[in-house]
Amino acid sequence: MTTETSAFVGGGIMGALMRGYDWPGTSLGPRERWPQSLLTLVRVMLNSRQPMFIAWGADRTLVYNDSYAPMLGERHPAALGRPFFETWPEVRGEVGSMMDRVFAGDPVHMDDLQLTLHRNGYPEETHFAFSYTPVPGDDGTIVGLFCACTETTRQVLAERQGASERQRQQALLQQMPGFVAVLRGPSHVFEYVNDAYVAFAGRRDYIGRNVRAAFPELADQGFYELLDQVYSSGEPFAARALPIRFAGEDGDRFLDFLYQPVRDQAGVVTGIFVGGYEVSDQIRSQAALAESESRYRTLFETIDVGFCIIEMTFDADRAVDYRILEANPAFERQTGADVVGRWVSEFAPDLERHWFDTYGRVARTGEPAHFENKADVFGRWFDVRALRVGDPAAHRVAVFFSDISERKRMEDALQVLNATLEQQVLERTAERDRLWTLSEDMLARAGYDGMMSAVSPAWTRVLGWSEAELLSRPYGTFMHPDDMEPTLAGLARMGETRRPARFENRIAAKDGGWRPIEWMVVPEADGANFIAVGRDLTIVKAREAELASAQEALRQAQKMEAVGQLTGGVAHDFNNLLTVIKSSTDLLMRPGLPEERRRRYVGAIADTVARAAKLTGQLLAFARRQALKPEAFDAGRSVATISDMVGTLTGSRIRIVTHIPDEPCFINADPSQFDTALVNMAVNARDAMDGEGALTITVHPVSTIPPIRSHPAVFGDFVAVCIEDTGVGIAPERIEHIFEPFFTTKGVGQGTGLGLSQVFGFAKQSGGEIRVQSTLGQGTMFVLYLPRVQAAAHLPQAEPEPLVDGHGTCVLVVEDNVDVGTFATQTLAELGYVTVWTANAEAALAELAKDAERFDVVFTDVVMPGMNGIDLAHEIRRRHHDLPVLLASGYSHVLAQNGTYGFELLHKPYSVEELSRLLRKVATWQRRTRILGT
Repeated sequence: MTTETSAFVGGGIMGALMRGYDWPGTSLGPRERWPQSLLTLVRVMLNSRQPMFIAWGADRTLVYNDSYAPMLGERHPAALGRPFFETWPEVRGEVGSMMDRVFAGDPVHMDDLQLTLHRNGYPEETHFAFSYTPVPGDDGTIVGLFCACTETTRQVLAERQGASERQRQQALLQQMPGFVAVLRGPSHVFEYVNDAYVAFAGRRDYIGRNVRAAFPELADQGFYELLDQVYSSGEPFAARALPIRFAGEDGDRFLDFLYQPVRDQAGVVTGIFVGGYEVSDQIRSQAALAESESRYRTLFETIDVGFCIIEMTFDADRAVDYRILEANPAFERQTGADVVGRWVSEFAPDLERHWFDTYGRVARTGEPAHFENKADVFGRWFDVRALRVGDPAAHRVAVFFSDISERKRMEDALQVLNATLEQQVLERTAERDRLWTLSEDMLARAGYDGMMSAVSPAWTRVLGWSEAELLSRPYGTFMHPDDMEPTLAGLARMGETRRPARFENRIAAKDGGWRPIEWMVVPEADGANFIAVGRDLTIVKAREAELASAQEALRQAQKMEAVGQLTGGVAHDFNNLLTVIKSSTDLLMRPGLPEERRRRYVGAIADTVARAAKLTGQLLAFARRQALKPEAFDAGRSVATISDMVGTLTGSRIRIVTHIPDEPCFINADPSQFDTALVNMAVNARDAMDGEGALTITVHPVSTIPPIRSHPAVFGDFVAVCIEDTGVGIAPERIEHIFEPFFTTKGVGQGTGLGLSQVFGFAKQSGGEIRVQSTLGQGTMFVLYLPRVQAAAHLPQAEPEPLVDGHGTCVLVVEDNVDVGTFATQTLAELGYVTVWTANAEAALAELAKDAERFDVVFTDVVMPGMNGIDLAHEIRRRHHDLPVLLASGYSHVLAQNGTYGFELLHKPYSVEELSRLLRKVATWQRRTRILGT
């Protein structure tokens, strides 16, 4: 066995590939001529399990082993024997300079090199650790590079993900309302503390120190022993109101806290999670709470158990009626009436005037009201609190009230029954207790410190938690995590403003679910506590979801009806056009046809094709799929230019008036589509005026698009183009339909119904809006809003004349449709061009790879299977930057959304004249580029 052959013995799959490889066809040449240093490296590489490769010679021919092959992805095994940067073109910038250093004799080693590779057909982030070793030849010059490498992508991404997860966990712990710490190991070393922990225990050196070193003053307080017990047993420990004393403090503080063991994936305890709250203030105030219990009951009685939301109606500034929008079950018990959805004038026509005046003043001014008054219509006295809610323009007022008729009767009786005062007080107290016990709403007294001190039985009925569970935990822990921050912020604002608040959030039920609750919260006079009344919205939310589902089904039905109308209209208009084309072609095939008639039939076909193209353009404009050619131009100047044509279209009996500002109003839009939109609106106005009246066109800048068709107002720089006529107007029931495709009020054959659809689509696709206002018998005004720009970026260049002689210009035609491709190549041949036709982008790139210099221009369709024309144009620009590309398309959502990316575009259907004009344009650009480059 020769040395050359033995170098390839073994080596797994790559050894077999190298034994059968055609080496004479590479820069390395036949194996028997390989230098001994290369053979030795090949033998070492093939018999190693570490990923290795050799880059040899001037073109750095690539040879590698089995372990390196997975790093190549889809480029294996084609990479064997090929130049290194032919296999890895995307890393030339990062790796090329390092290889140059190695071939200059300088070894290179890197522990982490980040590269973006396309080895599997898409860009991916990769990381490698490697060493590049220079290999000298017999004369001492560097002839090769030997690399031992390891791909570390998975480890790097895993470490990054782990760090991100730790940051996310710490961010969550930081947001917790209580203090939190994480301890590691049996000596309880601090790994993390949140800000609340530092605020509670003081600033110390925590991270990296154990508990005994950080808190030496706790030596005789039992905390060290509790931590040891939790770590060794794996059982959590929780305590309430446990005393603790820190160094330098005279008295004890009290804690509610939890020691929870932290386990690894194997279930072994590795640390302890510490969390809790300081409850010192609660412990110290227990005596005061017991003393103020009777006062609390009296304060709670002032909370209006009955609740409703009313909507006021006014005659000028005087409130004349209101409707009950919502009411809780206590409303009916308090008033004896079930009146939701009814106006008070219906069920209580004799209600006293002062109720309307008071509620009207609250709705108008927003100032809350608290009063007691009698409603004779119900025969009862009420204690009432009223405050405005929602949008002030809606005139809605929330009313909380209690039936105090009994109290009023007791007050009257006190004047003559003073001796029975004690008995009456006891009866009143019993009544308050019954309301607390039987109320269907969730009633609570809570403090701004985060704890509740009393809850009504309704809490247990609605949520399932016992009273002890509710009072032993901070109320924030029952809130949904997404609702906690806004709820606590709202309570803090209420504590500052001392005004009632109303909001919704989700509260945890004991069965694991979440209940939507609507809250009315009123601050107490002591400044430390507040009263909360909560209503379960579960049934209400379910009904709202059912209503939304029904509305969505209705919208889908309306969409299907619109699609049916659209397809029917398209079929009708295209059948008319096809009838003209079919009849003309039948007549053209008749023998002995005179030349004059032949020209007439050909002209009819050409005119019909133009009308079909216009119909397709209007459909694409309505669908916002038209490939626009936006440019900056002065809208006022365009209106002034087109006004003469509008006058011709409308006739002499219609007077055209234009109001154009002195200051230019530049917009960025397709000028052709802009002119078409103006003409469509002018023709629509002409028909509305029956050919006689006044048409006023106004251009002016605006800073706001008002609310239109349920869309909110939009603020920014816009140009408004108003077209106002004196016609018959549009009926209100038709205004919502005028922009629908094929909707028209004209007679059969008098219009397609796509004119205003084009205006609507153009406005939307250009980032603007269209608004219509109309009064029957007085006229209609259309306002087209388009985004305003500061100045024209450039003046449009004049289109070149058609190129009637191609002079042998070579065109690469890329078209998947056989008929269109045949037409294009025949047309170009008639014009004197030389063509090469390919059916797809991949074949076109293959032709260019053979010899791109023979082509002067590429003429490609946009919509093709596989790689589309836009992607092909980008690839040609990347590989052959001086080769111009002309796009052709009848429709493309990519063009409609993103434009042409700077490439010239020929719209289908196109004429020979249009094709020749654009070919001359791109050919002129090519010649100019080559001249400048020489």
